Amino acid sequence: MKQILKFEVELDENNLPENIKMMPDGSSKGQIDLKALMIAGWDSLKKETLRVDIWTKDMPVNDMFILYHQNMMSMATSLEKSTGQDKLAEALRDYCAFFAKETKIL
Repeated sequence: MKQILKFEVELDENNLPENIKMMPDGSSKGQIDLKALMIAGWDSLKKETLRVDIWTKDMPVNDMFILYHQNMMSMATSLEKSTGQDKLAEALRDYCAFFAKETKIL
């Protein structure tokens, strides 16, 4: 079984993102409006991460801090589950606590 995940990015005259839409089933039915999008994939042949980071020009900086914090917390959980490296995951969570304090998001 295959699933399609489709994103549409509307750009302004200066090629800056104005709107981002996600269509979870590949169609416009049930679309979700986004202010930012971060996609990472692993190229196993080159041993490198390929990334696409897009955010709309009206995304508030504080929301961007929250987005980064939540992503890093999710990465800590994924690291722990996928590798069993509890100490490394906890170290990343410690950094997340520092990040949250410095950005005043919590």
